[in-house]
Formats: sequence, structure tokens, C-alpha cells
Amino acid sequence: MERQPAINYIERITAQYEALGYGRYEWLHSDTPSACNVPNKPLSQCRVGLVATGGIYAAGQTAFTYKDDTTYRAIASDIDPDDLRATHFAYDLTDARQDINVVFPIDAMRSLVADGTIAELAPTMFTCMGGIYSQRRVREDLAPAIVQRALADDIDVMLLVPV
Repeated sequence: MERQPAINYIERITAQYEALGYGRYEWLHSDTPSACNVPNKPLSQCRVGLVATGGIYAAGQTAFTYKDDTTYRAIASDIDPDDLRATHFAYDLTDARQDINVVFPIDAMRSLVADGTIAELAPTMFTCMGGIYSQRRVREDLAPAIVQRALADDIDVMLLVPV
């Protein structure tokens, strides 16, 4: 298999947002590294959660709105992937609508449980919109809400799936 060239994500997303007429996307820059906690036990003993920013929601839930939607959806980890939907303003949804696993890798995570790589999935997975312009609302509202839910679910490790 031939290796594909790397994608300049920041350049690509900036151009895409400008083409959508939203203006220039302001990236968050920080000189302070984020805190990263290493689990104190092997993955094979960890409960693993998921946060995906591809605008995924379950049938029956309200779809995300397009711009600056800082809500999230809680999705049961035992959901049938056929019951998942995607809506997003900043990426082509064709592949996600054909196979939701390209933006919400639930089947791969279930395989990791089946082969013992991870102990279990958290009971609830979380999704939101990527490309939110209000960094303040993400920092003050969205992120703390998801963290609180993750702590309540005793999640040891969280897989982040950006779009």
C-alpha cells in the first residue's frame, strides 16, 4: 500500500471555512502545554470512552445546528451503528453516511474489547460539532459538561476523534 502524503489540516480547514463564507477561522494557540494524564493501569484494564466531533447523533435525537452549536449528544455504546446519523457544515458527509465508523469508530472500539486490548467501553459515548468558533463557549460550557459526564461514568481513557 502506497503511503499517502500528509494533510496540512490547519491550512485545509482554514481555506474550507473561508470558502463557506464564515470568514477566517481563528485557531487557538497556547504556549502552555495541555495536561496529559497517563493511565495508571494497562489499557486491557481500562474503561474507554469516545468524544467525536463529526456531528454524530442517534436517530430520535435532535440534529446539531450548523454554526457554533456547543451542545453535545450522549450515545449509548451498545447502539446499532445503523441508528447513527451525521450532520456537519465543514466536511463532506458522503462517507460518514455510508459508514458512520469513519467518524465514530464504534465497531473498531468493540473489536478492541472483544480481543482484550481494552477492558470495556464506557456506557455512553459523546459527540459534538467540530469547528466551533467560540473558543470561550467550548472552554466554559461544552468541555466541562463532557468532562463531568466522563467522570460520572468512571472513564479511564478517552479517545478523541476530530473531524
